[in-house]
Amino acid sequence: MNLPNKLTVCRMIAVPFFIAAYLTGYFIIALIIFIAASFTDMLDGKIARKYNLVSNFGKIMDPLADKILVYSAFCLMIGDGTIPAWMLIVILAREFVVSGVRTVAASDGIVIAAAMSGKAKTVLQMIAVPLLLFMLALKGNAGGAEQIIYYLAYGFLWASLVMTVYSGIEYIVKNSNVFKEESRS
Repeated sequence: MNLPNKLTVCRMIAVPFFIAAYLTGYFIIALIIFIAASFTDMLDGKIARKYNLVSNFGKIMDPLADKILVYSAFCLMIGDGTIPAWMLIVILAREFVVSGVRTVAASDGIVIAAAMSGKAKTVLQMIAVPLLLFMLALKGNAGGAEQIIYYLAYGFLWASLVMTVYSGIEYIVKNSNVFKEESRS
């Protein structure tokens, strides 16, 4: 297993530790774990491209590891009322639609690359989650700083939601040919 794939696996291994820290109220530790795990996402891609270590494992598991990390955080935040459940439903609906389109395309031998809007969505989510974690860590202890973090956290959360919807629509429109019968015969 090459280094980028090891980093991806480390990101997945970090998730239970992140969850444990969150559930026990150690939000700063959860924040540190989340940031470290997010950093491995950036690092594994750079290393894989720079040293020509791109693999099928990485192509599949890297985005899956991102989703497991981010959506675990969102699920926990729904549980304690930090974010509303409908937001995660919108995000997951987009993921299922995109996965469905990719699966149909793959059955015809077509590989659909990730669009910049989808990458932007992931980046916004990976900024929103640490800000939300920081907000939870400060709860009741930071005065005016708490309010600033609150607005930043929810600003990025809403931006990520808007980008999620936009990227999903863009994905469907750009790849609508996948659903035409002529392209499938």
